[in-house]
Amino acid sequence: MKDKEIDEKRMKMALEEAEWADREGEVPVGAVLVKGDRILAKDHNRCITLSDPTAHAEILVLRRAGQVLGNYRLNDTVMYVTAEPCPMCASAMIHSRISRLVFGAPEPKFGAVESNLELFKENGFNHRIEVDQGVLERECAETLRDFFKKRRLLSRENGDKIVSKCLTK
Repeated sequence: MKDKEIDEKRMKMALEEAEWADREGEVPVGAVLVKGDRILAKDHNRCITLSDPTAHAEILVLRRAGQVLGNYRLNDTVMYVTAEPCPMCASAMIHSRISRLVFGAPEPKFGAVESNLELFKENGFNHRIEVDQGVLERECAETLRDFFKKRRLLSRENGDKIVSKCLTK
């Protein structure tokens, strides 16, 4: 299987996780962490479900992979995530020493890799992460766009009340 095919296959797994997040009323972002051919962890955003502002898909995956490997250093791993990571997640990837990040859709407001900030390009970090973006970008962007469109519609219908867990109910 070619690298592009492998990347797309794994991004589809991340998209499946994003669909779980959407069904749970969470922002639909999914992530998968791989070492060689081994899937170490996969998860989706669960900030609302866990009442934890740090429960982004990437953070949950890094935590689980650390447990699986028995090490907080996740050398020689590849992170697949449907949306460009935020500053918190990008920083955690640097600290965990992943080797490569593959993301689908850019995140113009909070993206910390290419769109808004460029944390992986900043001088001073002792670890570099290879980045590939745009894998299944259309599908990843549609997942987010559809979620927020639905959320805005529900918000208008409910008199601009905060809409979170009721999104899919």
